[in-house]
Amino acid sequence: MLENWVVKPVCLPLIRRRCHVCSSDSFRTSGKFRINANHKVLDVWLLALCTACGETTKITVMERMNVRSVRPELLDRLHDNDSGLAAELLQDPVMRRRNRIDLDWADAWRLDTEGSGHVDREVVDVSVRFAARIPVRPARLIAEGCGLSRAEVEKLITDGKLVSTVRLSGKVSDDFTFTLKR
Repeated sequence: MLENWVVKPVCLPLIRRRCHVCSSDSFRTSGKFRINANHKVLDVWLLALCTACGETTKITVMERMNVRSVRPELLDRLHDNDSGLAAELLQDPVMRRRNRIDLDWADAWRLDTEGSGHVDREVVDVSVRFAARIPVRPARLIAEGCGLSRAEVEKLITDGKLVSTVRLSGKVSDDFTFTLKR
């Protein structure tokens, strides 16, 4: 029987960027946007606060965009400070590259195993689905979901009792499956 696990975000991730005031390297965003209209063009920023000194930084979402080229639904979401939109925009690799930021997902996600009762079975097939592109080590997910230590998971991998089509070392952010043999 196939078990289904889901990796879900619980809050917005920390933003990794150097603060120009205190040299801290992390910012927290609440999902608030600042929109500046200058005649027929818009500038939109996502606001973030330094975790050390509280200084505000602006992460560019749109620059000098013609008002008519912005979809009305998007503009409404920006005016409503939609935190779901902030999460979507932070996931965008083009925006992250343009703003020279990186995301820190530590403590911003949780694993939902739906109360799986696989402890007594010999062979367990698990499908892991990601609700957002959260880079996580598969060994960490498996350890947390099965109630094992990471060392025990590494031993299962080297013994060939834990197999998957994806590489279990490193980080993944795409859906994958694995089989655990006891």
